[in-house]
Amino acid sequence: MRRCVADRSPSSAGVTMAVLATAATAGEGSAARRFWISSIEEAIFASYSPFVVCLASGKLDMETFRNYIAQDVHFLKAFAQAYEMAEECADDDDAKAAISELRKAALHKLKIHDSVAQEWGIDTTKEIIPNPAILKYTEFLLAIASGKIEGGKGPGRIDTPFEKTKIAAYTVGAMTPCMRLDAFLGKELQLHLQYEGNGYPYKKWIETYSSASFEASAAQMEELLDKLCVSLTGKELEIIEKLYHQAMKLEIEFFNAQPIVQPVVVPFKKLHDASNNLVIFSDFDLTCTVLDSSAILAEIAILTASKAVQSGTDNLSALRSPSDVRDSWSAFSKQYTEEFEKCIESLLPSKQAETFDYESLCKNYEQLSYFEKQANSRVIESGLLKGINLEDIRRTGERLVLQDGCKEFFQKAIKMKGKLNAGFHILSYCWCADLIRSVFGSVGSPNDLSIHSNEFNYEGSVSTGEIVRAMESPLDKVKTFRSILADVGREKEHMSVYIGDSVGDMLCLLEADVGIVMGSSLSLRRVGEQHGVSFVPLYPGLIKKQREVLREDSRVWKGLSGVLYTASSWTEIHAFVLGA
Repeated sequence: MRRCVADRSPSSAGVTMAVLATAATAGEGSAARRFWISSIEEAIFASYSPFVVCLASGKLDMETFRNYIAQDVHFLKAFAQAYEMAEECADDDDAKAAISELRKAALHKLKIHDSVAQEWGIDTTKEIIPNPAILKYTEFLLAIASGKIEGGKGPGRIDTPFEKTKIAAYTVGAMTPCMRLDAFLGKELQLHLQYEGNGYPYKKWIETYSSASFEASAAQMEELLDKLCVSLTGKELEIIEKLYHQAMKLEIEFFNAQPIVQPVVVPFKKLHDASNNLVIFSDFDLTCTVLDSSAILAEIAILTASKAVQSGTDNLSALRSPSDVRDSWSAFSKQYTEEFEKCIESLLPSKQAETFDYESLCKNYEQLSYFEKQANSRVIESGLLKGINLEDIRRTGERLVLQDGCKEFFQKAIKMKGKLNAGFHILSYCWCADLIRSVFGSVGSPNDLSIHSNEFNYEGSVSTGEIVRAMESPLDKVKTFRSILADVGREKEHMSVYIGDSVGDMLCLLEADVGIVMGSSLSLRRVGEQHGVSFVPLYPGLIKKQREVLREDSRVWKGLSGVLYTASSWTEIHAFVLGA
């Protein structure tokens, strides 16, 4: 039956998302802030890059850090040159002054770069060759500063001072995201200094980027970009936003290009080699979808009744009005919600467990499983699922809205399937697996994503109202979960990830090597915490795990640890599991 929406509380998923959410509430009228807010996904991917995670953990290899500092000189030189070119294009005295000030700051950083490099043990007498990722960004930036902009005029066709002003705006638009991202990451990393204290080797460097003065420089650049954008057309603003996003992606490429020689916990796909299997499981309702499938099927049933009334036929059932069907569904939903809340109360031990108690949890879940099966029996006996056409189910599934980033995650995962030696499984209580199949029809071939759910019975293409009851309860889910892993384990070692959102996913979440909770279900937390389960935001959790990695074969993730990780978006999951 339909799960109660009130079973949701605000997510405490991760530091990254909390900081970004704060940013999203500020500067609504600012073009620079709008561009940054629309770059949230890129910022998350930067945070989850191996370089940044190792840096945050305080365990980054010193030679990797030295290489990063050495390469930074090429960024500074390109910035100084681009500032000079942008200043020549600007026709406003205030804009010229602001660009000049920022250029002087870049030149000052260049002057002190040698001393900073020497402090980190870098031989500044040797020529520092830019890596390909640095070259891509610097060539991109200087091309824009020269007027070579897709969708804009080239340098030989600049006819008026206003045309030149647009070049200045485009150039600053390609520089601003690097400043804002560095300031964001500085603040993000500053939050993790508390774990290492004075023993943190990169404390001084992080304090520079998290400082008020660096934030002021980033804000100054954003104010300059806003000023340069004031007189631009909508199309020109679209060009700047495109350049902004391109610069962000090139910055992420730079982070990912850093030579990491140590074992890392991100992306998770790298923790297993080709001889092992990666198995990714996900719930469907409200984990992948925005709406619960029972509510969707109820709407299809109401539509079916409406069509039957209009045509004067009712397929396989006695004639019912759409309002009668709607009222019946509403009554079932209300009854389910009330009884579900009572059932959850019955699962709670009188005293909170001091340590993780999985045996007790499994035993208590027998009550929840019985409850779910009884609820399904009531729906089947009512006949409300009778007469639904398969084509209506498929059309609805094809139009169904998924959680942001969910489709992109599975598309990329399936594209990498062979290389990853991975399997992907959807485990769901949904009454109709055909609905799930139609939702994921555009993601890959039917063999790419295994659907484990209940099935409608049909006569021809019309439902009989009966269900092949293959997965109705938490115990059914975990039984299927174990069976899949047992089949995989007969041939090779494996690592597993389970993504879910509700109390019904608890057992699978806990048995997976990594259990990731989407959002924050009140019943899931209450039942879990009473049985000694801990809920840890994903990003701080993986930084802690990075500190535990000692060698390539270190197994830092394992099932039944009693720890679940919370994420607020599929982008976080994508960044953690698959990387950029």
